[in-house]
This record gives sequence, C-alpha cells and structure tokens, in this order.
Amino acid sequence: MHLNHLTISQFKNCIEATLDFSENINCFVGRNGAGKTNILDAIYYLSFCKSYFNQADSLNINHECDFFAINGTFGRDDERTDQVQCIQKRNAAKKFSLNKKEYNRLADHIGLFPLVMISPYDRDLINDGSELRRKYLDGVISQFDHGYLDDLLNYNKALAQRNALLKQCAESGFYDRPMIQLYDSMMEQPAQRIYEKRVAFLEAFKPVFQHYYSWISEGREKVEIVYESSMHGTAFAEMMEGAFDRDKALRYTSAGIHKDDLDLQIDGYPVKKFGSQGQQKSYVVAMKLAQFDYTRQIKRMKPIMLFDDIFDKLDSTRVQKIIELVGNESFGQVFISDTQPERIEAIFSQITLDHRIFDVSSGVVKPRMNQ
Repeated sequence: MHLNHLTISQFKNCIEATLDFSENINCFVGRNGAGKTNILDAIYYLSFCKSYFNQADSLNINHECDFFAINGTFGRDDERTDQVQCIQKRNAAKKFSLNKKEYNRLADHIGLFPLVMISPYDRDLINDGSELRRKYLDGVISQFDHGYLDDLLNYNKALAQRNALLKQCAESGFYDRPMIQLYDSMMEQPAQRIYEKRVAFLEAFKPVFQHYYSWISEGREKVEIVYESSMHGTAFAEMMEGAFDRDKALRYTSAGIHKDDLDLQIDGYPVKKFGSQGQQKSYVVAMKLAQFDYTRQIKRMKPIMLFDDIFDKLDSTRVQKIIELVGNESFGQVFISDTQPERIEAIFSQITLDHRIFDVSSGVVKPRMNQ
C-alpha cells in the first residue's frame, strides 16, 4: 500500500498543494517552521482521521480560512485505488469519507491504511505521564483489532458515568452502591479483554523492540518495557471493591485499566531519569520501528512510515543506517522531513533508492526538478 497523490487545501500554513509521490522514499526539506511537518500531519490525517499534534480539528484550519480539505489517493498491490477525503469547516462536524462514502463512525476507518509516525514529540512518551503511554499502546493495538477499540469506547463510557456518580454521591452524602456496582459490572468484561490483549501484545512486541534498539545502539545497552497494571493477579471485581473507599475520598475511579502504565527501562533503570537525549531518541525510534514490524506482520501489509525531523542528535552513521534500513524490501513507502537538504543529498548520493525530494518554504511545496 502506498500514497500516490495528495491534495491539501488551507491546512495550517499550506494554502494549496498537489503532490505526486514515489512509492519508496519522499523527502521534504526546508527551514524550521516552513511547513514540512504540516505535510506529514496531513498524511497522518488520512490514516487516523485526526492530527498527530492538535486535538481540536479546528486548530488545523488556516487562520484566514473557513475550512481545510485533505484528499489522498492510495494504491494497493492488487492495483486497486482508494480515495480518502477529510473536510473540516469551522463550527461544524468533521466529514471523512472513503471512496466518496462518508463514515457514520470514524472508528471504522482506523486500521484500513496503517501508518507509523516518528516525531521529536515522541520523547514525551518517555518524559510525560502515563496517559500518553496508554494512548500509544491503545493506538497501536486498535490499528489491527477493532474489538479492542470497541471495548475501550465502552469501558471509557461506563467509567465516565461511574466518575460522575461518585462526584454526585460525594456532594449529596449518599452513596448509591448498587448503581456503582452496576457500572463496575459494565466495565468488567471490557477491562478483562483489554488487559489480556495488552499483555499478549507486549509479550510479542518487546523482542522486536529490543532487536531494533540493539541494532541502533550497536548493542551498547539493554532495554526493557514493563507493563504495570492493578489487574496483575487480581480479579476486576475484587480490585474495584478494594479501591472503593479511596474512590469515595478522591471522587473518581482510582483503579482499573485506565490507570495502567509502561515502565520504560534502560540497563534496569528508568530511561526518563538515566537515559541521555541520544538514548531516549534511540529508544523511541526503536519502539516505532518495532510498531511498524509488528503491524506489518498482523495486517500483512507494509504501513506507511513518517519520519519527522528525527535525525537531529543522531550521528551521520546512525542516520545512514536508518535510511538503509527503511529502504530495504521489508519496508514500504517512507516520508521524511529534514532541515538540512545537504544531509539528504549526501545520503542519496551514496544509496541507490528511488526517491523524490520536495522543497518547502512558507507552506509552499515544490518538487525538485533535477531529480
């Protein structure tokens, strides 16, 4: 699967762009703030129905415009093509369609066009709170398991209702225990399935991640991902019963799969505290490469890869190794942004790979004519 053609209108600082891509590697080069990342984010939209960076869709409309539109044409190995479109108007619901048929439920689109993005913001996976790591875990699994996504939606709906009831009970001084237990029962089965699928995923994911980290670091450190969950060895009903007094005091649900976390370790210590900037970057890149590999095996297709300015703080040898890796037959279509055109030119002067280079300046994207 690959993105053949992309049209962007009024998306962030890009007023208009019509682009045709190589099925292998595509590079966007330009200064910081030129709009390279915005092009990658538009591609991300076509896969996930949302921005990688902004939670509110309206923030992605160009300041002087009333809407944005993104259109993509995807090709498949069997020569079929798919048309994907996203339109967002101010103060209106987002419209997302596949082959001109609008979705009633955006969740039905997730996983049809698998994609992995690597960005400088990914270091937040290491340095921010547990919510971001859970979102990452859920996002990866949801790409190939719609049942998992449905369980998440059902669990979170019941969780929100339980939290609202706890707050209401605290304000009134009367705790409706049967109603709270009803919400517990609504959460129990989805929670159990989510927990089991997270355990199974991480068991298969970790060896792939460790392989890629060892390759990037040349075996200098050992890394580990430890799944932390209050459901380890504890039945859901027992866990909720044990946490009830704490929930009353806090006025929200303090135990459950919505509190799970990933302990990211390097040589047995938290990478957040003991990893250098280069080690943290290598850690996240290895996670994303493992995500690509795992998704490719499950979906039996090669996800599109987006590399947003990842070469900063990596030496030239590691940069070239990554390019060589994603250029081999195991990987599919790749999009790269970089601030240093000379670095991209030097890489492709030594590696024979089909590629296209696009210059980006103030939101204007132009293909290099001499390629």
